Amino acid sequence: MKFTYIVIVIALALVLRVFVSQRRRRDRQAASAEHDGTPAAPVVVAAARRSGFTTGAHLGSVGLVARREVLERVRGRIFRVGTIIILLVVGAAILIPKIHSNSTSPPQQVAVVGAPNPALTQVVKYSGKQSQTPVRVVSEPNVAAAESALRSGALDVAIVNGDKIIVNQPIAANSSSDTASLVQVLAPELGVLHAYQQAGLSVPQIEHVAQARAVPVQSLQTNKVRGVTKGTSVIGVVLIFLMLTQYNTWILMGVMQEKASRVVEVLLAAVRPAQLLGGKVLGIGLVAMGQALLIVGFAFAVSKAVGSDLLHGTGPVLLLSDLVWLLLGYSFYCWLYAAAGSTAERQDQVQTLALPLSIPILIAYVYSITVASSGNPGLLFKVLAYLPPTAPFAMPVLVGLSLVAWWQFLISIALSVAGTAVMAWFATGIYRRAVLRSGQRVSLRDLRGRPRQRPPTPAADLV
Repeated sequence: MKFTYIVIVIALALVLRVFVSQRRRRDRQAASAEHDGTPAAPVVVAAARRSGFTTGAHLGSVGLVARREVLERVRGRIFRVGTIIILLVVGAAILIPKIHSNSTSPPQQVAVVGAPNPALTQVVKYSGKQSQTPVRVVSEPNVAAAESALRSGALDVAIVNGDKIIVNQPIAANSSSDTASLVQVLAPELGVLHAYQQAGLSVPQIEHVAQARAVPVQSLQTNKVRGVTKGTSVIGVVLIFLMLTQYNTWILMGVMQEKASRVVEVLLAAVRPAQLLGGKVLGIGLVAMGQALLIVGFAFAVSKAVGSDLLHGTGPVLLLSDLVWLLLGYSFYCWLYAAAGSTAERQDQVQTLALPLSIPILIAYVYSITVASSGNPGLLFKVLAYLPPTAPFAMPVLVGLSLVAWWQFLISIALSVAGTAVMAWFATGIYRRAVLRSGQRVSLRDLRGRPRQRPPTPAADLV
């Protein structure tokens, strides 16, 4: 198994090396062509198309734009540093609870004053088990010796005659120390033992009564919601929110920067607006899914390595649901953010646009976190699971809570795909009309007319 991992890592490193080499060669060709006075954009496109290894070339102009976006994002410092930070946070979220659970406190020293009493010793051990506190039972000859050991810290609890408990410091009602947890369970148990002894029961009879088990409780309806499932549903919603927020902001900023720097005019000399926008959406989407798969794989690997049960019970259905709705959520919102980015060309305009666009995401995120934590979705939440703007958050929660059938899941997907198609058509129209308008922010009133046709601008004229 280790040899297989090594082979995979080496293969990935070789593929990455080839990609980098191809990228550098293409950049050198473009720089040489620009020095000779040849338009840069057509040369870059032609060189990429002539390359038999280039992945994007098999998809035409859209694939070339998508490959450009992938390389640009992956090679960026923000992406690499952000990915490392996310992986560190995920690893800490798995390791810290595991380390905390493995940290064992020293056993509580419990003294029994007088002759050894098997029944009393059994009650002390049972109380330690119930309070999840390790105990060690010792004997003290008299009360004075026990009190001296309590003051010196050698003992934590002393039991006198089976009907009195002595501690060194007073125990507050809200105390959560090991001694307090043990005493809270031990005191009533000793009272029951004392009552058994006063009733004249023998030691075997007391042990028989102490071994009595609670009767089972049966419900008519099975509850499929478990704490682990709730926790993984919350983690999935948080992951979807972070990824959508990050990559939609990338699209918004990327479109605005291309318009402000007039790079889009050079690109439109080689590809159509729909191809340019589709390639940008596809490329950033591939980066988003790759990062999501990396985070999920890293989380499962760390959890398996340290023996953590944080992700225990996260079945493939729940995991696949989160990834599917991350893809569908990105597919719906990316067109909206791209269209909004084409109407702005300054940073302050982008900030003004980002807030209203993020309102549906924030509402769906907060509502989904609340429902995932409580496990009780209402009718409104179930309706939101079928609306394209809110389904990426609501439907994974219902899947995690086992409150949705497969046909309901498919209906929600179909509605989301239909909504995405409408949004793509609408956003492409806005992008085509607004991306070449410069000088001021484009309003909806300016987009009612026909798209402005602008002749291709040679790269030499822009220098």
